[in-house]
Order: sequence, then C-alpha cells, then structure tokens
Amino acid sequence: MYPTNLAKPLQIRRALGIYRVLAIVAGIALFILVVEMVMKYGMHQENWFTKNWSYIHGFIYMAYAASIANLGLKLAWPMMRIVVNLLSGFVPLAPFFAERKITAETNGILARVY
Repeated sequence: MYPTNLAKPLQIRRALGIYRVLAIVAGIALFILVVEMVMKYGMHQENWFTKNWSYIHGFIYMAYAASIANLGLKLAWPMMRIVVNLLSGFVPLAPFFAERKITAETNGILARVY
C-alpha cells in the first residue's frame, strides 16, 4: 500500500534526479568558490573569475536549495531535515555525502512502496 503523505513514485524519482544533478553541481561550485576566495583574498588577484564567481555560485545554490525543498516536500520530510540539508550547501564536500545518503534512503523508500 502506498503512503498517502508521499508524492507519486514517478514524481519522487524526477525530483531525486534533479536533486542529484544539482547536488553534484553545487558541490563543485562550492569547491570552486573556495578556490576563488583564496585567489581573491589570499593572493590578492583580481580578474573576471574572482569578480563574478560568487554570483554564479549563488544562482547555483538557489537551484540546489529549490531541489532540496522539492524533494523534501515530495517525501514529506520534517522542516528541520530540509533546513539541515540546505545547510549542507555551505560546507565543502558535504553536498556529495548528503547526495549519496539521500539517494540511498529515497531508493529504499521507493523499493518498499512497489
């Protein structure tokens, strides 16, 4: 029997796919942001990259945050879990670990539903 508080399996799979892509992209973007900040503030370099990457990273993070909220609502996560996953986007490498954990848990939920 399918739990009534969850979205349909196809909707969850789509949301998971979008989340997975954006988690990887956000993780890479966060790593690049750290490099950019070292270049800008540690090495006192100024170029197109150091002037603009912060904005690019911000847009990538907003898309990542939207994908977390989308997946979390479809899986009926409590608000605290959504917030904790949003905070993973502020810690280098954390999006990669969070993505693996969430993917495994979501696939487990979907396997039990069928």
